[in-house]
Amino acid sequence: MWPALTILALLAAGICLAAWRRCRRRNDAEREQQQREFAQLRQQHEQARAHELAQQQALFNSMSEGVLVLDGEGRVRLVNQALERLFGLTGDIRGRTVMEALRLHQVQELFNRTLLEGQVQEFELDLPGLDGNRSLQVNSAVVLGPDGRQQGMILVCHDLTRLKQLENTRREFVANVSHELRTPLSMIKGYVETLIDGAKDNPEVATKFLQTIEKHADRLTYLIEDLLTISRLESGQVLMNFQRAELHGVAARVLSDLESRAAAKQVTLRNEIPPELAAQADAERLQQVLFNLVDNAIKYGRTGGSVSIGARRNDKKQFELSVHDDGPGIPLEAQTRVFERFYRVDKARSRDAGGTGLGLAIVKHIVQSHGGEVWVESEPGKGATFCFTLPEA
Repeated sequence: MWPALTILALLAAGICLAAWRRCRRRNDAEREQQQREFAQLRQQHEQARAHELAQQQALFNSMSEGVLVLDGEGRVRLVNQALERLFGLTGDIRGRTVMEALRLHQVQELFNRTLLEGQVQEFELDLPGLDGNRSLQVNSAVVLGPDGRQQGMILVCHDLTRLKQLENTRREFVANVSHELRTPLSMIKGYVETLIDGAKDNPEVATKFLQTIEKHADRLTYLIEDLLTISRLESGQVLMNFQRAELHGVAARVLSDLESRAAAKQVTLRNEIPPELAAQADAERLQQVLFNLVDNAIKYGRTGGSVSIGARRNDKKQFELSVHDDGPGIPLEAQTRVFERFYRVDKARSRDAGGTGLGLAIVKHIVQSHGGEVWVESEPGKGATFCFTLPEA
């Protein structure tokens, strides 16, 4: 038999072992619970962080300016869609340096300068592209932490391409207008001074000079009228009176108005529009379009030639009107530019013919106000055909 003390010792050991096991199981359960809670907290934190980053990215993507955020080591931390479009980026550039991501020495120069100065305002950057250079204005600044140490950098890019194009257009427009106004004014002033100096005493010479002055005064009047017209069209101040317009009748009025000019060059005018065609258009503005096109055809067509106005229905339920001449035609390189303000295929000949350089630009704006398109088809030596579309009535 076991001694009593041994039995008591074994019982005590068993009780302790059982208690230890219960304590261990309890500790394991508590540890597992703590691990589950920690994992849950970590997951919640990661979800909150991901949600915060998603909101931040959505905010940046909604900006029209391109935004690039760098970390303390100068690597890309965040980039928005606007910047990706501006620089033509297709892959993920996060984690790369500025030079690795954008491959532009100008941006690296801006980065280095910003590190030295703390911030840089209105840094101009030119980006080469397939459709021409893009002009950007970049503002950059170092991001500092609570301890005053650098934590990163932010670059904000504004696209100035359109503004620069408009500024260049404005300068070109002012220069062209100044030139077009100065030429007839100089002629008028010169002839007036000659009359004052004694030419007025010779009736034959005086009459000739006064006729020349009248001619250049008319040219100034036409130019100013065309300038006012195109200004109102471009600013949307001209309200179109859309109604049913009989195309044959509008063309007949235009040819009647230009009959004397055509006769002076022995040009035959033909109205080939079927009588039944009617478009939804402003008849007065449509008449102005046809007048400008036929007038140009008479001016720049050949003496003894012909000019015809035609119309047909196309596949888009539109009317396609055309003005055709059998003159020298328009070079291919000039066909995409003839509707620009003051553009002239032959500058000397255009001025001799008395054109203002705005007629086709006015045509383009009126046609576009009708929801149509305008273009030219021509081969050198085979005449030119100006076409435009109008909606059916």
